[in-house]
Amino acid sequence: MSLAPLLEAAPAIPLHASAAMAAFVLGAVQLAAPKGTLPHRTLGWTWVALMAIVAISSFWIHQLRLLGPFSPIHLLSIFTLGVLPFAVWKARRHEVGAHRRSMIMLFSGALVVAGLFTLLPGRIMHQVVFGP
Repeated sequence: MSLAPLLEAAPAIPLHASAAMAAFVLGAVQLAAPKGTLPHRTLGWTWVALMAIVAISSFWIHQLRLLGPFSPIHLLSIFTLGVLPFAVWKARRHEVGAHRRSMIMLFSGALVVAGLFTLLPGRIMHQVVFGP
């Protein structure tokens, strides 16, 4: 394991990866911790900010160019930026079920599934975890 490929990448990539890793850890804590408490709300806002950083920073990452400078993964970023305010709005309206579904969907899709794809051969995180 070496962080060198990540640290040598364009600035958006380490920002994106570090925000994603922090969001993953914080999201796991949020899923396991008691809901509706002040810590849950405070950590939730931090998680939302991290997810926004992950989604926005992805627009400066162009390793896979399938649609001009973008790839289909950028659609996930657009989706994330749409679902985040929706999920917050549902929490503020005390619609816990819709809030829970939205946040779990973002965690599992935008962090877990998308994160697994970063481990494919040829990707920077593959080099970080498994070596060149």
